[in-house]
Amino acid sequence: MTATANDQKTGRAVAGEELFESLARFVVIHNGQSPKRAERIADQAVAFLVTAATATVPMVPSDDVDLGLHALILHTKEYAVLCEQYAGRFLHHNPMPGGGSRELEKVAASARAMKEAGFVVFDDLWTVDGTNLAQCDSDCGRPYGQA
Repeated sequence: MTATANDQKTGRAVAGEELFESLARFVVIHNGQSPKRAERIADQAVAFLVTAATATVPMVPSDDVDLGLHALILHTKEYAVLCEQYAGRFLHHNPMPGGGSRELEKVAASARAMKEAGFVVFDDLWTVDGTNLAQCDSDCGRPYGQA
């Protein structure tokens, strides 16, 4: 069953306005994104985390969404609460410097998993430009969300 626009979830709704606004502001200030684009990035980062908590595929953020994911992780208290609430455990982030760029198919699979989980997905943010030098797709050596 495909979700309609009216029953799709958003990362913004999951995060709540206070956390969402803080994430978007962080992405504007630290990553030089426009406020509108930063809001979309923050939305996708929260949706990514919630989906990763129960995903059956390895979850790999796009280059853009990874900006929001890093902002979320740096909100340590809120990140820990979301992890516990949706995954039942803390999802560790262990980037692999020098690991190469993200694999396009894994990034695409992550966006599909988010759609299947009922989240709105902004397709234009799920790209790989090949300039990334570190993969940020692990949780203690496991892909996000995998036990």
